[in-house]
Amino acid sequence: MNRRKKIVTKFQKKDKRANAKLHKSNKPAYVSKAERAKLAEQDVEQAIEHAANEVVQTSV
Repeated sequence: MNRRKKIVTKFQKKDKRANAKLHKSNKPAYVSKAERAKLAEQDVEQAIEHAANEVVQTSV
């Protein structure tokens, strides 16, 4: 009984690992606080640049 149980659990573990690889998590990747701040700063710069371009185009 023990030998059979060990064999069965070994195959169950293998199946479980294979199944886990098939179903990836939909959780987004972690972004550090510093990286979030850098991205926010870039967004602000792009918004300012875009607004400046619109002002130049409307005045021309």
